[in-house]
Amino acid sequence: MLDYIVWNVRPEIFTLPASIPIIGGFSIRWYGLLFALSFILGYLMMQKFFKKERISEKLLDELSTYMVISTIIGARLGHVFFYEPEYFLAHPLEILQIWHGGLASHGAAVGILIGLYIFARKNHLPFLWVMDRVVIPVALAGFFIRTGNLMNSEIFGYPTTLPWGFIFVRSSDPALAIAPHQPTQIYEALSYLLIFVFLYKYYWKHMKNNSLQKGKLFGYFLVLVFSLRFFVEFLKEPQEIFEQTMLLNMGQLLSIPLILFGIYLLYWSGKHALKSKNK
Repeated sequence: MLDYIVWNVRPEIFTLPASIPIIGGFSIRWYGLLFALSFILGYLMMQKFFKKERISEKLLDELSTYMVISTIIGARLGHVFFYEPEYFLAHPLEILQIWHGGLASHGAAVGILIGLYIFARKNHLPFLWVMDRVVIPVALAGFFIRTGNLMNSEIFGYPTTLPWGFIFVRSSDPALAIAPHQPTQIYEALSYLLIFVFLYKYYWKHMKNNSLQKGKLFGYFLVLVFSLRFFVEFLKEPQEIFEQTMLLNMGQLLSIPLILFGIYLLYWSGKHALKSKNK
């Protein structure tokens, strides 16, 4: 039986030869491919939802634009202001260099909320109607993004003696690349995949009998995803130096209000449905 798994996967799928003019040295990375794939599959999934509910596909194209822009801006600014504000305030032009890493899922969540609120207001759609559908492909995107983190040998857990511990040979910190660590990217990726399956099946089950309660899927998403994130963070190496002295790290602190909001949404959704039923 293996005592650990040696993870020595290159983060680049391929790199163009440096001799090629202009684009020489450019790399296609697993993370970028998986990130793009999450948007493509998300679009196809939303296309299916819109067709089922007889919503214009033109509106879906606009929604997709809002999603892409708000996700990237939110994820980048989330990293900038939640994790490294002093550095980026001193080097503001580097905020635009998203290809150098530094994207925060909590920032993406806030960005999506703001972007889709603007989209819903602009198109006179109920905000919760939009969110109840968007969170389904977003959960699947979480699976792809954490898989991308695995391919990058980043965001892993503390040292472990468990037989499925990973030695991340290509870790950016050589001191962390010599002992097995918890593969928390895999824990999260598989959990997000299960959450996606639950939300997807819940949507279709309740759409068939016209019993989908407004805000219910959004509430489930917030509670399940960020509760999972909160507990997995206990297994992770600190992402930034300042987190080493914190009782709860930044990811956990940012998860708490989202979990509470999700619980409130589930309560509100059930109460609203009961009130509508009694009318």
